Amino acid sequence: MTVLTEQQLLAVVAIARHAGRAIMDVYKQEIAVVIKQDQTPVTQADLAAHQSIVSQLKALTPTIPILSEEAADISWQQRQTWSRYWLIDPLDGTKEFIAGNGEFTVNIALIEAGQPVLGVVYAPALAQCYYAMIGYGAWRQGEEELVQLPLAVTSPQVIRVVGSRSHMTDEVTAYLQHLPEYQMCAVGSSLKFCQLAEGNAEIYPRLGLTSEWDTAAAHAVLTCAGGQINRYDDGKPLQYNQKSSLLNPYFIATAPHWQE
Repeated sequence: MTVLTEQQLLAVVAIARHAGRAIMDVYKQEIAVVIKQDQTPVTQADLAAHQSIVSQLKALTPTIPILSEEAADISWQQRQTWSRYWLIDPLDGTKEFIAGNGEFTVNIALIEAGQPVLGVVYAPALAQCYYAMIGYGAWRQGEEELVQLPLAVTSPQVIRVVGSRSHMTDEVTAYLQHLPEYQMCAVGSSLKFCQLAEGNAEIYPRLGLTSEWDTAAAHAVLTCAGGQINRYDDGKPLQYNQKSSLLNPYFIATAPHWQE
């Protein structure tokens, strides 16, 4: 199944890159931070990227609705009528952005029937872009090279686990105690999924709260590369827009080479 044309997919990549430039304009300056009602930070960069992405997606696909972290006050009554919609996080990893470590991303996903069928994850400070579409595969593009994911992987000596820089929980700590020998690697934003898609790690246990816009774009990249994201409670695939809450359940993400 081809979701959009290749030309449209690459247009979404260009939209993400454009938003990334708006983010980097702010990144070079002193960053003013506002704390939202949910106690998460937002900056001028979040808002600039949101405006850029929304205006360009509306021009590209006028009939497809858009849900953004920065404009999420859309009722469940309205959302449940959507069979297809854009789900975006204009700046994923705002804490990493504020910290200045470069591990933040622009996330754009197309959701269809509860599944992410297209995803673009762009890390402007790292000059890395990951994109994928059902029927097209998953790709990583740096400043010059373009490679298809997953990359070739040799069997690791220990299990490589990616986790959050900002949200490690007691539940994750307890989960890790049941693994054999492992190596923990802290990575910011949705880049954790991209590390799995590349084959640089085996597992990402997220036993803490995330929102649907945090995961959808990288979910598409990982699954198009051959990986999985399954609910922790029942092992079923993670889905989107299936309930009134926009919070994800706990989940376990695994690399293409680490399927059991």
